Amino acid sequence: MKRTLFDEDHDLYRESIRSFVEQEVAPHYDQWQEDGIVPRSVFTRLGELGALGFGIPEEFGGTGVDDFRYNLIMAEEAARMNVQPALVGPGLHVDIVVPYFMTMATDEQKARWLPGMASGETIAAIAMTEPGTGSDLAGIQTKAVRDGDDWIVNGAKTFITNGINADIVVVAVRTGEDRHKGLSLLVLERGMPGFERGRKLEKMGMHAQDTAELSFTDVRVPAANMLGAEGDGFKGLTRNLAQERIGASAGATAGAESALALSIAYVKERKAFGKSIGSNQHTRFVIAELATEVDIARVYVDRCVLALNDGSLTPVDAAKAKWWTTELLGRVVDAGVQLHGGYGYMREYPIAQAWADARVQRIYAGTTEIMKDLIGRSMDLG
Repeated sequence: MKRTLFDEDHDLYRESIRSFVEQEVAPHYDQWQEDGIVPRSVFTRLGELGALGFGIPEEFGGTGVDDFRYNLIMAEEAARMNVQPALVGPGLHVDIVVPYFMTMATDEQKARWLPGMASGETIAAIAMTEPGTGSDLAGIQTKAVRDGDDWIVNGAKTFITNGINADIVVVAVRTGEDRHKGLSLLVLERGMPGFERGRKLEKMGMHAQDTAELSFTDVRVPAANMLGAEGDGFKGLTRNLAQERIGASAGATAGAESALALSIAYVKERKAFGKSIGSNQHTRFVIAELATEVDIARVYVDRCVLALNDGSLTPVDAAKAKWWTTELLGRVVDAGVQLHGGYGYMREYPIAQAWADARVQRIYAGTTEIMKDLIGRSMDLG
C-alpha cells in the first residue's frame, strides 16, 4: 500500500538523516555496542542537522517546526540500517523530554535550557522509574523537601536512558503525601553535589543505548528548577505519555519492517534440499502473515502520528498502538530467527541482535499489560 504520510520537505530531510546514519553511525556501531554508550558527538551532530530542534521555537535555537513526522524519520532510518539502539537516546531527548519543557517550563527556563537541547550540547533525560516502582507513577518515593529557596532531594532512579550522558535530568519527586497531587518535576543538573551516576547497566540487548542508575543524596536543587507548579508532576507525566508511546510504536514498526526485510532477503538466498527455503509453502505463509500485519500496523501508526500532530490523539489510541506494534515486533524477530535456522542464533547475523533488542520494547513506555488495562478501563466494562 502506498504510503502518503510524508511530503517533499520530509523526503529532503530523510536524505540528510539517511546520509548521517550510513556515514557517521553504522561504521562505528559495533564499537558503540561494546562501549555501551554513544559519544556525545552524535547528539551535537544531530543538533547541526536540526534533528533535535523539532518542537522547539526558533527563538530558542529550534527549527520552529512542531511536526512529529520529522521525529519519525530518525527512527526509521536507524532501523533500516539495523542501528536503532544508537539513536534511542537522541530520540528520547527530542521526542519525550523536549515536550516537558515546552508545556511546563517558564520563559526563563526555556531560555536557559532549550538552546543547548536543540544544539545537542545539553543532553536530556527523564527519570521516573525507581528500583521499587515501575509503571505505577503514583508509587514514586524519591522525595524532595523544601528548604528556603531550594529543594533537598533524596532517592534513587533506575533504567534511565541517557543516564550517563545526560547533563539535565527531569526527575519525578514526591513533594506531598497525596499519591497524585503530591508529585512534582525537578530538573537536576550535572555536577550538583550528591547527584551520582551508578552503574551503566548491562542489558540483554540495546547495547549502544546508555542506561543507568541514578542516586540522590541531599541534592540541593534551586526552586527555579521546578517544571510547572508544585504538585503538577503527575499531570505533566501523563499528558506527555501519548507522544512517548507513539514514538515507541513508530520505532517498533520500523524495527519490524527492517527485521522482515532481513528475513525475506535470507530466505531468497538460503538453499535447502536443492531450492531456496523461500520457495517452501510454509515459508511463504509465514512471510505473508507478517508482511500483512506489518503493513496494517504501519497504517495505524501513521494515522496516530497525524492525530498527534493535530492534537486529537487519545491516550487509549496511543496505548493500542504501543502494545500491538511492540508485540508484533516480537513476533517478527522471533519468526526471523526461526527462518534463519542456526544462523539466526549467531550474533554476527543482524536478526539475532534485532531479536535481543526487541524484547524490552514490550516493557518500556508502559508494559503490554498496562496498555491493555488502560484500554479496557476506558470501555466501561463494569
